[in-house]
Amino acid sequence: MRVSDFDFELPPGLIAQSPASPRDSARLLAVGKNLQDLGIADLPRLVRPGDVLVVNDTRVIPVRLAGKKDSGTKIQVTLLKPLASGAWLALARPGRKLSSSDRITFADGFSCDVAGKGEDGQITLTFALTETQLMAALDDHGIMPLPPYIKRSGSGEQADRGNYQTMFAETPGAVAAPTAGLHFTPDLIKAVEETGAQILPLTLHVGAGTFLPVKVDDTQDHKIHAEWGEITAATADTINTAKERSGRIIAIGTTALRLLETTATDDGIVRPFSGDTDIFITPGYKFKVVDALLTNFHLPCSTLFMLVSAFSGLATMKAAYAHAITAGYRFYSYGDACWLKRADVS
Repeated sequence: MRVSDFDFELPPGLIAQSPASPRDSARLLAVGKNLQDLGIADLPRLVRPGDVLVVNDTRVIPVRLAGKKDSGTKIQVTLLKPLASGAWLALARPGRKLSSSDRITFADGFSCDVAGKGEDGQITLTFALTETQLMAALDDHGIMPLPPYIKRSGSGEQADRGNYQTMFAETPGAVAAPTAGLHFTPDLIKAVEETGAQILPLTLHVGAGTFLPVKVDDTQDHKIHAEWGEITAATADTINTAKERSGRIIAIGTTALRLLETTATDDGIVRPFSGDTDIFITPGYKFKVVDALLTNFHLPCSTLFMLVSAFSGLATMKAAYAHAITAGYRFYSYGDACWLKRADVS
């Protein structure tokens, strides 16, 4: 399909710059035969006994760093993913000012060397630190890697350390938050479980590729960056049992959906999984396991808007987004949410 098919006019003022407070006070648009303006606190009304809500328990690492070359040139680095012992794939600004063998210093005793430069402005960095030491240094000196649409000073805001982390966050490794999970509070979790539904975790370490624009004209020419994920045997078994008993599988966010669909067989059986996925879902994809989706509002021409259009239908999503824009819903990572049913599920 043409990428332009997924374009729409989004007023910049609707891109949320801070989360709703409390988290479960965000708005929720239920998309079906009709559109319902609800709130996140209404989510328990939409779930049924026997349903399984699948959340992503990845934890965001503060991987954005401000440093300097030995020459004094300021460099901003965002770590993307570990490559091998001591090496990381990263983005740097301004990348053109870096050369192989340059050293970037972030703080006393905390520096890295540029081991190589690749495509799309990516670089390889090596640290003379153990993994434990590097994580500690990132905790001390790193900045939360908010998407570029959320405006912050170079040093970030301390509040984002908590705001950009879900209640489910346990497994460190993400450089972007699974933002649908940001809406949950202890009270909301309790209310969902009191309906007779279950909440289960999987892990998908969301990469910075989720922020990258689609630069091709045709969706089939775009390649998604691989992300590491894991579904345990216990989670897979519980999902499969729920499906056998006519329970719905509800993905909390596109990251949970992508990993579930990666692991599922053609007849909808979820298998345990540990490894990388680069699944790219566009209209025409046949969903195997996920019946409903809670997700935030996404940007025009983004891979995530393509995914929700595949899930509920492009015309349906364009109409829903037009309503959301008119009604002043807040978009993207810190924004409001929508409840979607799979187009072929009643």
